[in-house]
Amino acid sequence: MVLEHIFPEDWLEQKGRYAFILGIVYSIIAILIASVLFPGDPALVAVAFTSMLLLPELYKIFSIEERQESMEKHVTMGALWRDDLEIVRIYVFLFLGILLTYSLGTILLPGLQTNELFREQLEIRLGEGFAGHAVAGGLFTSGLFYELLSNNFLVLIACFILALLTGDGAIFLITWNASVWGTIFGFTAKTAAEFSGQSPIAVFGLVMLVVFPHMMLEAISYFLAAISGSVISKDVLLEEFASERFMEVFGFNLYLLVFSLVFLVAGALVEAFVLENVGVYQEIIRQSFLALGK
Repeated sequence: MVLEHIFPEDWLEQKGRYAFILGIVYSIIAILIASVLFPGDPALVAVAFTSMLLLPELYKIFSIEERQESMEKHVTMGALWRDDLEIVRIYVFLFLGILLTYSLGTILLPGLQTNELFREQLEIRLGEGFAGHAVAGGLFTSGLFYELLSNNFLVLIACFILALLTGDGAIFLITWNASVWGTIFGFTAKTAAEFSGQSPIAVFGLVMLVVFPHMMLEAISYFLAAISGSVISKDVLLEEFASERFMEVFGFNLYLLVFSLVFLVAGALVEAFVLENVGVYQEIIRQSFLALGK
């Protein structure tokens, strides 16, 4: 692929914040190509194209980490943590770039064009059950927590298995989640602003302020699961099976998977609390559904 040779090999690793720009640029390119080639239903195709554009960059990053680890005589927990935290940072910026692209696209584009470009994402938008949870109020509902946790757990396991089987395949699910969340938050802000007469950008900023903590907790759990699966997958190929080095890397990445579950539980707890207790967010969701005539 031509694009992967434009930037230096360690460009993202050294300047992870540029991953944010890369997420925006690749998302826009993918959406434009998908809308031209598949005008009938470009939503999933755009996500697939974005993932395809990102894969070479992620492959280069993991290749750098593999070379660095192979040069070390002994694998230390500290070194593995530093390497993985750098990759998490890159995932975070890529994720936010994709999310912002879909959010602003949903807000700024006309309604008809939004429905055509982001049809699949909008079909997963906040439904009646979600609206009921969000406006019901109450201190905490265990049923909502377990519902959120079970849904998010399936995504986490899918990220881990895809990464384990393909190396970097989890980027599709991560991109898909960024596009869904971006579309939903943008759509909610846009429709609530239409109902209340406020600026959709201002409402979107308020939505992001409320959802950002639990959104990032959940996203980081997916990133850790994807990194764990990917490194284990490559460790099987590069290291002698059952060797001391193999067991050290394998064991560490199982710990990483456990940490991803901790982040997942924390994200579900915060999200359940937010949905049932943050009045500003409840009102925005209520206005959004009123604007749709629901």
